[in-house]
Amino acid sequence: MFYFDRGLFLTRNRLAVDVRRRQRRGFISHAHADHVASHATILCSLPTAELVRERFGYGPVQAIPWGQTVTCDGVELQLFPAGHILGSAMLLANDDSESLLYTGDFQLEPSLTCEPVEVPQADILVMECTFGDPRYRFPSKRDVYEQLIASVSDAISWGRTPVVHAYALGKSQEVARVLTNAGITVLEHSLIHALSQIYAKHGFPTGGALLPEAGAPSGVCVIAPPRSQKAVAVKTSDLPFRIAVTGWALDPNARVRLRVDRAFPLSDHADFDELMRAVEVVGPRRVYTTHGPASFSDHLRRAGIDATPLEKTHTGR
Repeated sequence: MFYFDRGLFLTRNRLAVDVRRRQRRGFISHAHADHVASHATILCSLPTAELVRERFGYGPVQAIPWGQTVTCDGVELQLFPAGHILGSAMLLANDDSESLLYTGDFQLEPSLTCEPVEVPQADILVMECTFGDPRYRFPSKRDVYEQLIASVSDAISWGRTPVVHAYALGKSQEVARVLTNAGITVLEHSLIHALSQIYAKHGFPTGGALLPEAGAPSGVCVIAPPRSQKAVAVKTSDLPFRIAVTGWALDPNARVRLRVDRAFPLSDHADFDELMRAVEVVGPRRVYTTHGPASFSDHLRRAGIDATPLEKTHTGR
C-alpha cells in the first residue's frame, strides 16, 4: 500500500504524502511550513490551496473538496477535516485491496476557527503523534480560554499592552476569535492578518484588525508571531505583557525558555489521550507513527495494537 523513502509514498500511484522535497505529485495535509514542498502538482483541500499560495506562492494545485472521491492512477483518494487548522486534511486512500488513512497533524477537540474533525475507519493508519508522551495531557480548551481572557484583561487593567505570541497560521486566528468573542479589541500583526482574511473567506472570521505600522494604542491586545522569529517587531505605547500559547507550555520552565510573562497550554494538536482515542476510532489492523516520540508505538503495543514507527519501515505491504 505504501513505502517509506525519507517520507511516505503510496505504492501504486507514487503519490508523495507530506514529503518535504519536490516530487512529481504530492499531497499536502495543511499549510504549515514543515509539511509543504513545491511539488510539480499539489493535491490538498481548497482552504489549504489558498493558504499555500498566500504563504509560499506554490502551484499548480488540485484542490479536492470535502466528501468528494477522486481517482489517482487506480487509487481512490478522499479528504476529511483534521481539526488542526483551517483546511487541514486527513487523506484516506483505497486501492481496492485495503485502505490507508494518513492523519497529518490533527486534533479531536473542536476549534473555533477550523472545520470539525472527521475520522474515518481504515485498515492501515499512519498517524502523526507530536504529543505522544503521557505527560502531554492538555486541559480543556474552555479552561485555557478562560485563563487567557483573564490574563489579557488583567494586563490591560494594569496599563500594560498584552502581546500574545502564537504561530501565525492557526493558533493566532483561534486566539483572536477567543479574545474578540470576550469583547477585547485585537490587533493582528501583518503576517497574521493576511492569513486571517482567508479564514474569514471560509467562514471563520477572527474579529481582529490589522496592527498599524505606528504600533498599538493603549487598551488593546496584540497578536504576534513567536518571539523566536527575530525579524518580527511589535510597537506598543505601553509596556508589553508577553503571553505564549503553545502545547509546549506544559514543559518545565517553558515561560523562561519562551521569554514571556505567562504561558498557556493551548494546542491545535491531539494530546496523548486523543491520540490513543483516534486509534480506537479508526480501528486499523496496523499503525505506523511519525512526527513524534518513537515510544508512542510502545504505548500502542502495550494496548494490544500492532504499531511501529514509520521511519523504521521501508514498505507497508
